[in-house]
Amino acid sequence: MKNTYYIILLLLFFFIGCTKKNEVKLTDISSKDSIATYLSLANEANLTLQKKQEYNQKAFAIIIDQPNDSISKVNLFRVANRYYNMNDWKGYKKTVRVVLDNSKSSNDTVNIAKAYTYMGDYYGSQAISDSAFMYYFKSEKMYQLLHDNYNFARALLNKANLQYNESDFLASEISVFNALRVIKDEKAKDILYESYNLLGIIYNELAEYDKAIEYHNKALASIDEEVIPLEFQSKATSLNNMGLVYQNLNMHKQAKNYFQQGLEQQNLSTQKAFVYAMLLDNLAYSKFKLNESEGLPELFYQSLKLRDSLGLTSGIFLNKIHLSEYFASRKDTVKAIQYSREALELSRKTKNHRNILGGLKQLAIIEPKKSIIYNKEYIHINDSLQKADRKKGDKFWRIEYETDQIQEQNTSLTTQNRNLVFIFSGLAMLGLFTFVIKTQKAKNRELQFKQQQQKANEEIYNLMISQQNTIEGIRIKEKKRVARELHDGVLGRMFGVRINLESLNKIDDGTAVEKRNNYLTELKSIEQDIREISHDLNREKSELINNFVAIIDNLFEDQKKTFKSKLVSIIDSGIKWELVSNSVKINLYRILQEALQNINKYATADNIKIELKKEEDHLILMMSDDGIGFNVKTAKKGIGLQNILFRTNECDGVVDIKSKKGEGTIITITVPIE
Repeated sequence: MKNTYYIILLLLFFFIGCTKKNEVKLTDISSKDSIATYLSLANEANLTLQKKQEYNQKAFAIIIDQPNDSISKVNLFRVANRYYNMNDWKGYKKTVRVVLDNSKSSNDTVNIAKAYTYMGDYYGSQAISDSAFMYYFKSEKMYQLLHDNYNFARALLNKANLQYNESDFLASEISVFNALRVIKDEKAKDILYESYNLLGIIYNELAEYDKAIEYHNKALASIDEEVIPLEFQSKATSLNNMGLVYQNLNMHKQAKNYFQQGLEQQNLSTQKAFVYAMLLDNLAYSKFKLNESEGLPELFYQSLKLRDSLGLTSGIFLNKIHLSEYFASRKDTVKAIQYSREALELSRKTKNHRNILGGLKQLAIIEPKKSIIYNKEYIHINDSLQKADRKKGDKFWRIEYETDQIQEQNTSLTTQNRNLVFIFSGLAMLGLFTFVIKTQKAKNRELQFKQQQQKANEEIYNLMISQQNTIEGIRIKEKKRVARELHDGVLGRMFGVRINLESLNKIDDGTAVEKRNNYLTELKSIEQDIREISHDLNREKSELINNFVAIIDNLFEDQKKTFKSKLVSIIDSGIKWELVSNSVKINLYRILQEALQNINKYATADNIKIELKKEEDHLILMMSDDGIGFNVKTAKKGIGLQNILFRTNECDGVVDIKSKKGEGTIITITVPIE
């Protein structure tokens, strides 16, 4: 899967930056024309940033001295909007904090909810995800109480975008569907489009490509130019996202068509330069994959130049990785290494760990001599990322829970004197409801984590196999060198014997016969030495090939050391593992892991037998135990059994499960091999 994280980050906040801050017209500011004048000047594109900030500050100074009424709050939000558009985050936060405090003091729930949304936008821009999530969640709750379905759905969508950016895809998906349910009977084409677009992006990340295409098509169909202005370039954005799905499917001809359609949208390069740059890069990459040379590498360079001018570091990273791949395919190793190293350096500088993984992976491919170093760092960073991702989802659920708890405590303090029994009953029911929801969501997160971990484990295993093969190749090469040196040394001895024998031809006495016999004995000794050395080297070479068997044996040894069950394993020595594809070996290894884990957790078996043999053009893996067994027809298929079925299907194999309660279990897997 391409490194699309940077693209999505921009796309998800695209609508916030553009649709946010629609100006609210004042109804009566006849006595405050100076405010309108200053706010207008603060929005003037031709003025310098410093001047615009000065005018905005003057407007703020006038508004802050006025009564705390609805007009004052509207004007404060207008001041905040201008700070937002100027990227003056200090002024933006200060203004929003003032309007939030004023709204709270006057118990103005509508503007409190709006201010919470603005605060969420601030912390989101600063990449402080937990604070952003807390404020979005607060605004969501308030709009729900106000029955403002449009803004309620908008708050849910803001939360979904944040959850996606933190790689909490399942929670993001749930939030989007909640938003869609809220606006089911509302006229909200903009939210409908953003929801479908985000769902398409989520399913693309989860490799559910059919669903991704379905929702991107829905997004395209829902674009209403009367609601979403043309300058937002929604169509170009969706066409780019659709193309990315087909890129991940390696259907580059279809991807190319979508990217070309996206680039054909009017005024794209001026209205949404970052979308234009993405389309250029993606089009170039698909043309490269289709072996089309027209426009290459110029399209890559054009996109890189534009992204560099916009300061889009993640986009620059991906451009350089694509250029590295392109030059590697052209056998220009110098440029390929140059762009990969530049990409890795940029990702380290910006502390983007996912991009660091991409840079290390590319360098391991084009610099095989250093692949072991790159692979070790890749595995270390990948393990750290897995641990971090595991904590992110929990962080958001904890914020929701704690925010709910605070709100419940405030409600309790104001109502406890009226009806204590009612409050305690309500809190108990709410606690039970929260517990049920959290339990279900925890199960969903666990399933998602295991799926992600499985993909990472496969990649790590591939790297491990590659590293072992490299090490063993070097060992074999070294032993061949040693064999040649031994052989040459022995030949030297033989040459000396031959010279001595020739010299004896000139001697015709009694000692000549004895000397000839001695030299013949020496020749036989040398011949035996050569034969033993050659046999030993050939035998060790064949043993080194079977490193996969060693990996399986290590798994079995760990099982024997950790669990009480007696394990008997039989592996057919006639299987030529060097001819079996890595994909089949990886899946067989994972199937063995899952089977042993299931036996250890549920079977309570005393004896386990595992047999791996070859019959004609098939590999047969048979795993049996004398545990408690189960009813195959009625038993639920947990994630372990699903993984075994999935991996067997990946190998085009078949699974046969025989089990009865109290009679143990036999699982037979048959996989075709060439």
